[in-house]
Amino acid sequence: MDKIQTLTSENGVVIFSKSTCCLCYAVTILFQELGVEPLVHEMDHEPDGWEIEQALLTQGRNSSPVPAVFVGGKLIGSTNEVMSLHLSGALIPMLRPYQTLA
Repeated sequence: MDKIQTLTSENGVVIFSKSTCCLCYAVTILFQELGVEPLVHEMDHEPDGWEIEQALLTQGRNSSPVPAVFVGGKLIGSTNEVMSLHLSGALIPMLRPYQTLA
């Protein structure tokens, strides 16, 4: 979907989310704690949210399409993938170009 491509290519870190999803909130807070202000796209607040959700499912998302986290235009996954990257020490180097100076 063009909107996913546009948002992820124009913003370093994008989280496709739903306002009622607690895991989406947890991932967003993690990124903020790591000094990154992601673009959080709340699909349930968008008229084309359902189409975005369906497009995310076709990008290899077998389960729930949210949160869908993109870093540098690349889909890195959902909560499990983000937490695995963080626990292995691989997430922070991936986010370093997008961290704001405190």
